[in-house]
Amino acid sequence: MDTTPLDLEHLFQQLGLESDSKAIELFITKHTIAAGLLIHQAEFWTVSQQHFLAEAIAKDAQWSDLIDHLDTLLRK
Repeated sequence: MDTTPLDLEHLFQQLGLESDSKAIELFITKHTIAAGLLIHQAEFWTVSQQHFLAEAIAKDAQWSDLIDHLDTLLRK
């Protein structure tokens, strides 16, 4: 059983991004997802990040609720 805490910090770690609170805030400030795009279709993700996001959502994996939350934060 995976005991990784499910929070934005750990989601950013899964994505290979800086994960301290300032880095997360800066990422959210700098990036926006356009209407009509799914989160994994945003141009700022690497291919591996896109695959992780798409697969987690498709499988309704443990990260899917946090990915939905991040999606909301990125739609300004």
